[in-house]
Amino acid sequence: MHIRTLASWPFSLILIISLLCPLSAQAEDWLKLDISGVSGELDRNIKAHLGQLPNSNVQRRAFIFNAEDNTSAALHSLGYYHGKVEQKVLSPKKGAWTLSLIVTPGAPTLIEWVDIDLDGEILNDPIISDWLNGLSIKPGDTLNHGVYEQVKSQLVTLALARGYFDGKYIKSAITINRDLNTARITLHYDSGQRYRIGTVNFEGQTLNDDLMNGLVPFKTDSPYSTANLGALNRELLNTGYFSNIKVLPQVDKAVDLNVPIKVELSPRPSHSIELGLGVDIGNTTEKEFEPRVRVTWRTPQINRYGHSQETSLEWAPDKPKFLSTYTIPLTHPLNDQLKIRVGMLRDKYGVTQVFDPEDNTFRNTGELEGNKRLFGIIRQQKLESQWLFSYSVEAIREYYTQSEIDYDPTFVLFGSSISKTIRGDSSLDPKSGFFQHYSIEYADPSLGSTVRLARLQTKYKWIDTFFEKHRIVSRLDLGVNLAADEDLPFIPPSLRYFAGGDQSIRGYSYQELGPYFEYTSSDDKLIRQVIGGRYLMVGSLEYQYYLTPSWRVATFVDAGNAFDVDQIDPIISVGGGIHWITPIGPIKLDVGVGLKGTETDTVSRPWRIHLTMGSEL
Repeated sequence: MHIRTLASWPFSLILIISLLCPLSAQAEDWLKLDISGVSGELDRNIKAHLGQLPNSNVQRRAFIFNAEDNTSAALHSLGYYHGKVEQKVLSPKKGAWTLSLIVTPGAPTLIEWVDIDLDGEILNDPIISDWLNGLSIKPGDTLNHGVYEQVKSQLVTLALARGYFDGKYIKSAITINRDLNTARITLHYDSGQRYRIGTVNFEGQTLNDDLMNGLVPFKTDSPYSTANLGALNRELLNTGYFSNIKVLPQVDKAVDLNVPIKVELSPRPSHSIELGLGVDIGNTTEKEFEPRVRVTWRTPQINRYGHSQETSLEWAPDKPKFLSTYTIPLTHPLNDQLKIRVGMLRDKYGVTQVFDPEDNTFRNTGELEGNKRLFGIIRQQKLESQWLFSYSVEAIREYYTQSEIDYDPTFVLFGSSISKTIRGDSSLDPKSGFFQHYSIEYADPSLGSTVRLARLQTKYKWIDTFFEKHRIVSRLDLGVNLAADEDLPFIPPSLRYFAGGDQSIRGYSYQELGPYFEYTSSDDKLIRQVIGGRYLMVGSLEYQYYLTPSWRVATFVDAGNAFDVDQIDPIISVGGGIHWITPIGPIKLDVGVGLKGTETDTVSRPWRIHLTMGSEL
């Protein structure tokens, strides 16, 4: 055991400071360097070849002795073969010496031709063809040995990634004509045959073989490529079954050009519990901060068939939620899943107001509250065209009080949806992308529902970035409920349409906007209540400007509303914000202002702060 006493610390600290900190100062005390006649890349390359300044008399003499040769080597590496170097040394008895290098580069050597000749199966590889087409080295360029070496290594690296393990250079040379200041580059590469992917062997997993084999995104005997192995790694990672994944090609064990793949896996812990604490800003009718607490329990692998479950319990003032989802892989662990969902939740909608005759205005007293219980079965499939398709049956029963009448309708909804997301890149803040979603749900009394209802919804979001710093984000949400007029009160709030909130119309609280009606309560008070509508049409256009790669400012216009045929009240809000782009997604602070008050507003021009986090696609 080593024990360090307190008394030893000051000496150690002084020793470290004296040895490490003054190095650059000591070097300058021995020799100062002055280079003239060159700039830019030539100047940087000469300094790199000369190396660090000396720290002793012996090092100084060696530095000066080799300076001319190192400078010439630096010129040659960038194609200057006729350069001249004049060296002067000023050596006073006291103080630092000065080494002056006066450099005359001369005429550069230009590339006369580039001959890249490929043999073997690599000739028919489209990835190699794309690489060749993208090469920047070309006749007329100034010769740069560094660029030449980079091209050589790129071809070898790319060939290995594509499975040409027997590839080699037949010839690689630069032929220089110093009289004409020209150079010819010759690269002849023979790839040989391309290896193929052999059997994939999994170690350390407890899932059945059919499920694991379904995760392999390529066929045995497919052409070898690291891209295929990367796709396998992503598939395994996305399942959530494993905490550690290693995909190891065993090239040394290849038989008949087939490379066996060894996959080492470590299962995730059987259970995990996640605690989340947060606050909603701008989503309450009174502009209050609304705290949230969420506990999530996950079991990533219940049995050898890959079943999993996720149960979350969330608390917010008057909005508790419980939701549990049991997932069963079907024909593919990721692309075909059956989900069984059970939940109980309470939510608030619209706004309820009481008329105050003294002020001759309405004041907020609460919201329309719905308590819902649900049970659903959903099959979700990812098609080869990358569309996400699902069909479901969901039974819900919701309790709510509207105009002092209690309702508890039951609905059995048969639904189907299809959606697709296209991203310009894989980041959480993509520079471009397009999202589209379409869904239909149907309920009928003959199938167990209180009333007949057909729901149709579509959503779009489009993102694009122009000239690197200018980003446009637009969205459009449309919805319609088809039902008889007399059945409308029996459609629960969770199935009606409301507007307002950071994903709808900013400047208003979550689900605050929509059609309303007025009635006289049992105690003779005039009540106005937003109850939601049959239709929804909400759109937004936002312009964002990047101040830096991590910060941007934004300005937006949101418009639309939820409405009925006889009550259409379009709302427009404007605003701006500042966004911080973090590794976990953008954090956005926006302020929205309504251009006019609605019938249910207690102020003439409402405004609201919205704080959100997460990807926009």
